[in-house]
Amino acid sequence: MSHRPLPGRRGVLRGSLAASAALTLPVAAGAAPALALSGRPRAGWGVQTGDVTTDSGLVWVRSDRPARMIVEAAATESFRGARRFQGPLLGAGTDFTGTTRLHGLPSGEQIHYRVTLADPDDPRRTGEPVTGTFRTASRKRRDGVRFVWSGDLAGQGWGINPELGGYRIYDAMGALDPDFFLCSGDNIYADGPLAETVALPDGRTWRNITTEEKAKVAETLAEFRGNFRYNLLDENLKAFNAQVPSIIQWDDHEVTNNWYPGEIFADTRYTEKSIDVLAARARQAFSEYFPISTLRRPDGRVHRVVHHGPLLDVFVLDMRTYRNANSPDDQTTDWQGILGREQLEWLKRELARSQAVWKVIAADMPIGLVVPDATDGRPNIEAVAQGDPGAPLGRELQIAELLRFVKHRRITGTVWLTADVHHTSAQHYDPSRAAFKDFAPFWEFVSGPLNAGAFPASALDGTFGPDRVFVKAPTTANVSPAGGYQFFGEVDIDGHSGELTVRLREQDGTVLFTQTLQPGQVGQ
Repeated sequence: MSHRPLPGRRGVLRGSLAASAALTLPVAAGAAPALALSGRPRAGWGVQTGDVTTDSGLVWVRSDRPARMIVEAAATESFRGARRFQGPLLGAGTDFTGTTRLHGLPSGEQIHYRVTLADPDDPRRTGEPVTGTFRTASRKRRDGVRFVWSGDLAGQGWGINPELGGYRIYDAMGALDPDFFLCSGDNIYADGPLAETVALPDGRTWRNITTEEKAKVAETLAEFRGNFRYNLLDENLKAFNAQVPSIIQWDDHEVTNNWYPGEIFADTRYTEKSIDVLAARARQAFSEYFPISTLRRPDGRVHRVVHHGPLLDVFVLDMRTYRNANSPDDQTTDWQGILGREQLEWLKRELARSQAVWKVIAADMPIGLVVPDATDGRPNIEAVAQGDPGAPLGRELQIAELLRFVKHRRITGTVWLTADVHHTSAQHYDPSRAAFKDFAPFWEFVSGPLNAGAFPASALDGTFGPDRVFVKAPTTANVSPAGGYQFFGEVDIDGHSGELTVRLREQDGTVLFTQTLQPGQVGQ
């Protein structure tokens, strides 16, 4: 790996984060801010950056009251020669969150920024600046790329446990000094209330930080917003956000388990039964709490391409918004599938257009692992694979179309990354083992959860010929983070050879499995 050394980077961050941590939240944890507040605006939820390119990045902050967002950015820790970017007015309409785009930045450089919140009625009244840093993508191939990925945070009743140090996995990811973090979905569990204590099988007690919004399933916009705020109570996550930019996608638990458009469900915990109503509220809160470029478009879409220099394009999929209804998934024709026709055609165009050495397809669900949906008592399918190892059926037809396209257009360097199933594994897909043979071999890597229940390994579906080369998973369901089985993955692209190395890691950073792929090949 050929990243430049960054002397003093983490020391500077620790000092700035300690200062921001001293800004105690102005109201009870998780509660919405009151408008009649004295003093200066505060940013107690830290800062984030997202969708960073070779010359730009999005900076996010949340205020405790109405405030003007002002960002200064420089390529030096001293902020010498800093540029000033005036951001939006933060108000109740966005839950006092806002995003400012920094542009015209030097490529391949460490950018230091500080966010100041100013009283809109008296710009001289400003809060304590909150600082962060990120590295822009390099236009020079030799600099290489390193990133980490995972998903599934605060699920199955396991929230922030101070006795275990909170979300410790973020410290291990940050220690690798990645260029960015790819979150593969389930950033929150809106359908997963948290109790103050949970009895563990070994007799110990798990203790959660709790808030009002996490005491029940999220239905209102305020409750969805509170779910996103909850995770920002964790100091590990806030420190990571200030150090590492993110590429965020979503999956089901940002709304509710295994949802699909048009669903009317019978979960007695909910008074609102329309998934479309809940999803609209969840999407608004999601757009407020993450710096995502495409969410500012009129269509507010999640799927997008993030270009990270000559070595890497990241194709962020949305396998939730445009899917058809969950079913046994055994139909012989399926035009809509799991991506929807428009998104599938967009993905094919963008893959064919990409000039990057590596094309990471960031999927929020796996391809060959069977993920059932038994929420209505029927043997429905939640993901793509439906357990029949024969010819493609249902949503598999759309994936077969995509894989055939990649092969026939001779698109090189495709790698699939995902989370969702709460264990870690590596699958190699090969037509010689498959019922459907018109595709080039490829790899799919699974990692997660970040802080959620761990589950046994999913069954494989032989349609696309997967061979599970590695897996680590518990033998019982919903093992707490105290029992281990929390995972993340690392991708390291060498700037000289172009080789892409995947490492599957445990919560403390221990490497479990390594696979190196060669550039310039249609199949691997």
